[in-house]
Amino acid sequence: MRQKQSITQLMSKSEFYSSGLCYDRVLALRLRLRHLQPRRVSVMAASFPLPVTQDLFALRAKLQELLQFLRKALSISNAHTVDFYTESVWEQLVDLPPETVLGVLKKSVAEAEAGPLEARLLAEAEKQSGKGQVGGTGWEERWSCLTKRLPSVRKAETGITNFPKIFCETSQKLVSVEAFTLAVRYYSVQNLGICTPFEQLRTALQGNKKQRTGENVKPDEFMNLKKSHEVQAMSELISSIADYYGIKQVIDLGSGKGYLSSFLSLKYDLKVYGIDSSNTNTHGAEERNRKLKKHWKVYHTRSKLDANGLALKMTKDRKVQDEIKYKVDIEGICNSSPANQEKMSTSDFLPDFSNSVISNIRTQMENLHVYSHKEENLCFENAFSLIDLLPTNAIEPALFQTPKTKMSETNKERRKHISKSSELNIYSPVTSVITADSQLHDIIKDLEDCLMVGLHTCGDLAANTLRIFTAKSEIRGVCSVGCCYHLLSEEFENPHKESTQEKWGFPMCQYLKEERWCCGRNARMSACLALERVAVGQGLPTESLFYRAVLQDIIKECYGITKCDRHVGKIYSKSSSFPDYVRKSLKKLGLDESKLPEKVIMDYYEKYKPRMNELEAFNMLKVVLAPCIEALILLDRLCYLKEQEDIAWVALVKLFDPVKSPRCYAIIALKKQQ
Repeated sequence: MRQKQSITQLMSKSEFYSSGLCYDRVLALRLRLRHLQPRRVSVMAASFPLPVTQDLFALRAKLQELLQFLRKALSISNAHTVDFYTESVWEQLVDLPPETVLGVLKKSVAEAEAGPLEARLLAEAEKQSGKGQVGGTGWEERWSCLTKRLPSVRKAETGITNFPKIFCETSQKLVSVEAFTLAVRYYSVQNLGICTPFEQLRTALQGNKKQRTGENVKPDEFMNLKKSHEVQAMSELISSIADYYGIKQVIDLGSGKGYLSSFLSLKYDLKVYGIDSSNTNTHGAEERNRKLKKHWKVYHTRSKLDANGLALKMTKDRKVQDEIKYKVDIEGICNSSPANQEKMSTSDFLPDFSNSVISNIRTQMENLHVYSHKEENLCFENAFSLIDLLPTNAIEPALFQTPKTKMSETNKERRKHISKSSELNIYSPVTSVITADSQLHDIIKDLEDCLMVGLHTCGDLAANTLRIFTAKSEIRGVCSVGCCYHLLSEEFENPHKESTQEKWGFPMCQYLKEERWCCGRNARMSACLALERVAVGQGLPTESLFYRAVLQDIIKECYGITKCDRHVGKIYSKSSSFPDYVRKSLKKLGLDESKLPEKVIMDYYEKYKPRMNELEAFNMLKVVLAPCIEALILLDRLCYLKEQEDIAWVALVKLFDPVKSPRCYAIIALKKQQ
């Protein structure tokens, strides 16, 4: 480390007085330099240990318990609302009045939003009777423990004391909606205890490192609020993982319009390849990124001007205070005899010039060149030169000033360096269809150690993202948020149908493959329902679902069609009444709507209108069950990653606000260091 120097080592006392510097100018220099405190340099902090996550054995145990519940409950999710009246779904699956079901479910959803006591008691009950095995008396112990603590689910003589009482043993119908709501809450992702808190992970990855420059940049200036929320949270996490591993390259699968890729590139200086199967998306992303760069430059220019203006205002305020102190100091000096003044060391009246300040100023000036290509908080917050910080005419030009021509050349070189370095961190949209067997070297020629990420990767792409991560040594980490569960391919959905497909979207882990587990498309579709949105009043479109269910009965009885490959689509919003909806739907389906009198249409409407609450109650059952099916899919992916030998760490993190973005869980995995 360079030895610290005082001002007397730089300029002797006699040289000081002979240099032409008058005392008041030197004092002004001291006062200005006192405020030139060296800014903290942001360096990689010592990383903290990553949070402990559950091992494969614990995850499989939770998976086994969840399957035991879903074997009974999955029939509710697999029933399609289109067939609700034609297949008599309510009579087949529920042995309760719809009013009772709706009352309990609405209360349960409201309690869930407020932070339910039941969920905590269920988790506590399991801990207290944790020795109980899956099935048998283990379930009875847990539920008995719960019902003793929670009178709201205990009935006088025939209380719910074991798990099977949710469904009738013989008919398999739902017989206790109270126990059902407790069970689905217990098996949700949050209450299973498989989530790692986002704040805990962020602390471990970032340590005590300062946030980067540009933290005040608001992505909602460049995208809608939902996308802004997602991009801001996910980009911060990805950047932290990249810093943790010392990685500069990111591959964004299913990059779409390039929101995440652009933000990672512009804000966090990462080299991003955005891969999407749609050529239209790729071209759109290129154009959007070009415009975004312009906005970004304007934004940062405005931010710098605001910062400079604030700095000048603070300087003026300090100057007034410094002048007052100067008058007091000068009176004291002038009252001293000339002999005493001659004996005084410069350090006596320039204390801030000694040791650390001079050394730090030199260090910071060097950092202006060394770190000029990095973000602004790596050197001075406002990159003034030393000359800019000194008072006008405070020193002789010959001592410190650089000729304007020379300074201009220096600035030119620096700008070239900044421009050249910024080109290294770019976003490159690429069009390619990604499968589990894709060869990344054929798509990315300069592939190096990188992170693979995906924001709402659709269907099988989420599963393939994890498979590619495990197969390619260059991919050191993965951060994937999946969506569109209904588009997943299931290996055991059509066991009698021949298929050449070898890798499926579900299941992935060995345990579920051995179980030959199948959810079914309707269940996967219902897993996409947003319980949290329903809880805050964004309810289901009951009337449009009712219209569609009644239409299905009309098609079956009046046209003799039980199965139809065509979809009605969003005709409800374009219809003025139920008859108008029916006629437009029949026309779209290619059926002759003229043969159906309006009176017949209204007769069907009046027939089923009193039973609309059945449909509403049943859809609410599907909504509250949705988190359990999502938990199954996420557990499957977690177990798959835990089964791989070279994976060092795997976690599930709730990354987004589920009201803003219902598919809010990110799967994160890191490989062992090479």
